[in-house]
Amino acid sequence: MPSQDISNAIIATTRNALPVLDRAPSPPTGWPADPVGSYCLDAAQRAILFLDVLRQRGNNALEYAARDAPNVLSYDVELVLHGHDLDRPVNYGLVRIVPPPGAVVDERKRPFVVFDPRAGHGPGIGGMKHDSEIGKALEAGHPCYFVGFLPDPVPGQTVEDVCRAEARFVEEVAARHPAAEGRPVLIGNCQAGWQVMMMCAIRPDLPGPILLVGSPLSYWAGIRGQSPMRYLGGMLGGTWLTSLAGDLGSGIFDGASLVTNFEVMHPENHYWKKLYDVYAKVDTEAPRFLEFEKWWGSPVLLNAGEMQYITDNLFVGNRLSTGQLRTSDGLRIDLRNIRSPIIVFCSWGDDITPPPQALGWILDLYERDEDVVSGGQTIVYTLHPSVGHLGIFVSGKVATKEHGELVQCMDLIDLMPPGIYEAVITEVDEDTANPQLVHGRYLFELEKRSLDDVRALVRNNPADDARFEAVARLSEVNQGLYATLARPLLRAMATPAAAAAQRALHPDRLRFTAFSDRNPWMAAVGPWAEMVRRDRRPADARNPLSALEHLASDGIEAWLKACANTRDMLVEQIFLSVYGSPALQAVLGLAAENGGPPRRIEREVVREASVVARRAEAEAAVARGGAIEAFVRAVMYILRPGGRVDERGFAALQELGTMLPEHERPGLACFKEIVRQQFVALEADEERAIQALPRLARSEEDRRRVLAGLDHLLSLRPPLLGEQEARLQRARGLLEPLAARRPMRGHVAADTAKADR
Repeated sequence: MPSQDISNAIIATTRNALPVLDRAPSPPTGWPADPVGSYCLDAAQRAILFLDVLRQRGNNALEYAARDAPNVLSYDVELVLHGHDLDRPVNYGLVRIVPPPGAVVDERKRPFVVFDPRAGHGPGIGGMKHDSEIGKALEAGHPCYFVGFLPDPVPGQTVEDVCRAEARFVEEVAARHPAAEGRPVLIGNCQAGWQVMMMCAIRPDLPGPILLVGSPLSYWAGIRGQSPMRYLGGMLGGTWLTSLAGDLGSGIFDGASLVTNFEVMHPENHYWKKLYDVYAKVDTEAPRFLEFEKWWGSPVLLNAGEMQYITDNLFVGNRLSTGQLRTSDGLRIDLRNIRSPIIVFCSWGDDITPPPQALGWILDLYERDEDVVSGGQTIVYTLHPSVGHLGIFVSGKVATKEHGELVQCMDLIDLMPPGIYEAVITEVDEDTANPQLVHGRYLFELEKRSLDDVRALVRNNPADDARFEAVARLSEVNQGLYATLARPLLRAMATPAAAAAQRALHPDRLRFTAFSDRNPWMAAVGPWAEMVRRDRRPADARNPLSALEHLASDGIEAWLKACANTRDMLVEQIFLSVYGSPALQAVLGLAAENGGPPRRIEREVVREASVVARRAEAEAAVARGGAIEAFVRAVMYILRPGGRVDERGFAALQELGTMLPEHERPGLACFKEIVRQQFVALEADEERAIQALPRLARSEEDRRRVLAGLDHLLSLRPPLLGEQEARLQRARGLLEPLAARRPMRGHVAADTAKADR
């Protein structure tokens, strides 16, 4: 059959599936006359170019691995501190980001320190692009630092050693910026988040605001049907396989296994979509693919002891947020020690660290809203509706919106009184009041939330907690059996050379090196690709065979995704059935009724006494202060019923601050303490605190300044609610200069007379 007849037959059979094909398209001038020939030529050329992309990817991986300190940062850096030089050496280091041309850094602004996750892949994700966490901090004028790591761990280093090294890094950054308004902002990405939190719990004097991006802290939390990775420990029988991998690796755990765990979560993307996208758009997609694969395809190593600590105490044991971890010198790692604001950025599209795992630690630490406030803790969370785990770090849209707004409004967050807030970021439109006070395209608002709001997001299930407790106990049993029966023999058999060969043959590495120039079968691909590029003939977009190719790709992707969904559903059902068995739980020592006592952090008499003492001190200072204290207290009293603050009010506060004489302007740290004291005073006894306003602003000049500040600030925000308006009038009545007062009725006149006496 002639090729033209074949083409006509294909067009006829696909017309119903593709309504856009009303008739066979006319091929462009100079191209093959029939769609079959055109498509076959295009497909063959794309195959050669695709192989060349894989060859470049393999060569990049080899070149990247040969570097002394590989990373994918898109910025120049200067080494500040090397972990090898510390008392307890580690493979981490601190570098300063060199601002690119055109970037202006203000040394008076607080520095930002980005901590990279060591979860198998190489360092640099926080600064892969200029639209990134580092990029947005530099754009806002902040000095930036980066904490990364080398591919090979220092023999004997521990998780605690890394935490103490990170504390030393933060000390160094703070010492380099003595004039900065505020302590350094710490950004912990993914697995770096829990490590930063451990460090801050040990050294709460060091950090400023702490931003956790896609960071798991509550490892048992999750919603059924949405959090499949939390079942992995149970399906493997605990952490004994981690020990096995470390022993076979001669004391080294291969991070490639962690990367593989992430990849197989979405086989439709790993095995098909991301590769097909390159093949289908090989003329344009290669640079983006190669850039990302440099980071994703370069796994690093961990000491077996480090990985064992992580799996035993975090992934399976879930001991961090419940205060069950201690340092080598006996100090309990209690996250309630942290006094800096904690900002959590997570996404409903992230099935590696879903919002319940990013926020569940709050419920482990606090039972009542009063506990959050009395503990002096400010917690802010923001939820993205759809971005995936990697997108939360590398997406340019996320960097431009969420990361950009969080960077710009970090000082506002640092001033917020204790409590739980949700950050809501909306696009500015024609209805936005005072848009001149909004930085950029988005309005940043903080809305008051409660522990009940967090519970609605986390959805803790006591029965599921009992199942995970059973996994933790079974893991200890299996780990003991493995250590007794198998470990001595395996350690005697394992050698460094065998371990190195095993790592080189790991499928996650082999898929790179097998297509590199080390493979002699790939020698001809480079020249072929150059020939194809000189005579590239892509098929017409209207070619029916191209449409069939896309349909087939969509079908393969959908099938792989359905397989993954079925797998996840079966894993969940098996996990719930096995570990929900009353018999198994009883054998493992759990109470049959409820699976044992709830996992909650312990109470401490000393901590509670300290909280009471701080509150008593603040209450005693209710009548101490001046005009600034009166202004802050009045603003908080007026706006208290609304429970919402946005960046326009903070911009107005900054503007008001510039109107004060130089000697009267409080620094950010001093102003934060004033805000905290006034908040505690209002929480303890609102009536007494508001009646004391005239005793703070004693002179008529002070009262005029306070009232003028109130008028200016409130004019730059949305209209007050009914109760807020009544509070404003009451505050005015208390603060009006004596000569300007009018006869008043009701509680305003009574309050003023009482204050004057």
